[in-house]
Amino acid sequence: MTTLADRPRTALLVIDVQNGVVEGTHNRDEVIANINTLLDKARSEDVPVIWVQHNDDDLERDSESWAYVPELTLHDTEPLVHKNYRDSFEDTDLESVLAEHGVGRLIVAGAQTDFCVRSTLHGALARGYDATLVADAHTTQDLTKYGAPTPEQVIAHTNLYWRGQSAPGRRAGTVKTAAVTF
Repeated sequence: MTTLADRPRTALLVIDVQNGVVEGTHNRDEVIANINTLLDKARSEDVPVIWVQHNDDDLERDSESWAYVPELTLHDTEPLVHKNYRDSFEDTDLESVLAEHGVGRLIVAGAQTDFCVRSTLHGALARGYDATLVADAHTTQDLTKYGAPTPEQVIAHTNLYWRGQSAPGRRAGTVKTAAVTF
């Protein structure tokens, strides 16, 4: 029910599952396994897979920490969007990539829950996309020493929060990996 005309397709958006981002995150291996399940399903159904990769002072381009985790395989035919801000749409070519593929609905997975994932979900909804968060395919680091809730609480709260999101003519929500439909 996207507000974007002539964009009937759905895409899987995989955000920042990079070595330096997911090292030591909550349920890292489970989340990556769920993302692999989503990748297999999307590819088998000819659904576009769009990858997002963050660059900054802690994730310098071409460094080991910047690289995607070895458990995930990016295909040469799948677009890779480079970003410098938390919102994957901000100052990137993501919107043109999605337009090229006729995408108006996003299925979102990746890291970090409370930063890039949440910012991108909001960015998508504000720009007219339907945006579904895969509830068991996103993760975050433990930032309790900075006053944040535990990773489990951040993930649970984000799932609860996003489950109830909506906007005129747009849908949001959450779904578990096993129940994802493209």
